Amino acid sequence: MTSTIKVNNIQNQCGANIANKCGTTITLGASGDTITLACGASQTGFGRSGSVNWDTTAKTAGFTAVSGNGYFVNTTSGAITVTLPATPSAGDIVSVKDYSGTFGTNACTVARNGSNIRGEASDFELNLTNAGATFVYVDGTEGWQIFADGSNADIQTQYIVATGGTITCCGDYKIHTFTSPGTFCVSQVSEIGANNSVSYTVVGGGAGGGRDNYPVPRGGGGGGAGGFREYKSPTGGCYTASPLDGAPSITISAVGYPITVGAGGAGGSGTTVCTAGGAKGSSSTFSTTTSAGGGGGSGHGDPAGGGNHSPAPSTQGASGGGYQFGQDASGAGLGNQPPTSPPQGQNAGAAAGAPGYAYGGGGGAGGTGGNAGPTTTGGTGGVGVSTSITGSSLSYSGGGGSNPGGGASPCGTGGSAGNAGTTNRGGGGGGTRSTPAANGGSGVVIIRYKYQ
Repeated sequence: MTSTIKVNNIQNQCGANIANKCGTTITLGASGDTITLACGASQTGFGRSGSVNWDTTAKTAGFTAVSGNGYFVNTTSGAITVTLPATPSAGDIVSVKDYSGTFGTNACTVARNGSNIRGEASDFELNLTNAGATFVYVDGTEGWQIFADGSNADIQTQYIVATGGTITCCGDYKIHTFTSPGTFCVSQVSEIGANNSVSYTVVGGGAGGGRDNYPVPRGGGGGGAGGFREYKSPTGGCYTASPLDGAPSITISAVGYPITVGAGGAGGSGTTVCTAGGAKGSSSTFSTTTSAGGGGGSGHGDPAGGGNHSPAPSTQGASGGGYQFGQDASGAGLGNQPPTSPPQGQNAGAAAGAPGYAYGGGGGAGGTGGNAGPTTTGGTGGVGVSTSITGSSLSYSGGGGSNPGGGASPCGTGGSAGNAGTTNRGGGGGGTRSTPAANGGSGVVIIRYKYQ
């Protein structure tokens, strides 16, 4: 037989309520009372207030945490892994705290045990001295959310620490500019993976212009610009990248990255078929990204006009070198060599035939070189591109012009009238007539990342 007791209040011997029902609200205990579940009993449906019961015996070895508990972890003797509960339910909670101030020396790894942490299938490392955090399970998508003892910066490394090159700052970002070979030395990376993806610009060396020694007053071919490659990281901040943004992303580790900065190619200097052509620029590299040197401008090695044309070495490159009609017909002035996407440079301008046989302008990163005119007018250099990765908008990789009549490229980094390409901008050297041609400009490597 089922018994039923109907009552709205249960009181102790002193007349204080132990249980009370008023409307739809049921109150257990009175002010100052403590409600305790019997040993071995469990509760459901009440949820938690966001607190944990602290186990004050410090843990000195790896263990699996239990929801509702907080743990002091002592890593004095070495790193320790705390494994979160398997198959957690929404509202499960675990806290971890540095017991002896040694997480900065020996980190505490919180293992996810099959569930995400902050939406990522990755373990979480507490690696700063006196760090502490509370982990609350939300759902299968986000998994465990993290609440730090203060800010996120109090519980784990947030940013990259590195040296190398010339270091400048733009707001919360550091910029390392390498104008000569060196090493980008990374001593610390962030525990937040996205912060380890760096922005960069890699510019190859521009090529030298060609020297034309033929009696007709025309200039040699303009040097091709050095290759231009850029990647703007999603965490790179607010700056204007070039139209060529889209090179492969680079996520760094705590190692040294050798940096190569390509030299500009020498301009054609002689009056022989072997010395009148401009030299190709050299490549620049950072990690897995290489920007090739520009292609050299063609020249003419016969001051007597006997028709002994110079083959103009290396007319192909990141951007093509300007050439004369009929020279290197197998691929004169071809740019984006080797091919990249987006293209690291463009073709040279077309040469003209009779009567002037003038040379085309060197290609630039942003456009092909200018075509030669119908008589003796050489082509202008191809346009470069601009980026403000350093905090200021600067132009890079303009092609060299063919002299006479060939102007410098827009963006101002390629030479004209025998002028050299701009140093550390990858500009092509300008072509000349009967005098040594101009050198190409050296390249540059620029790396940008969030540091605070």
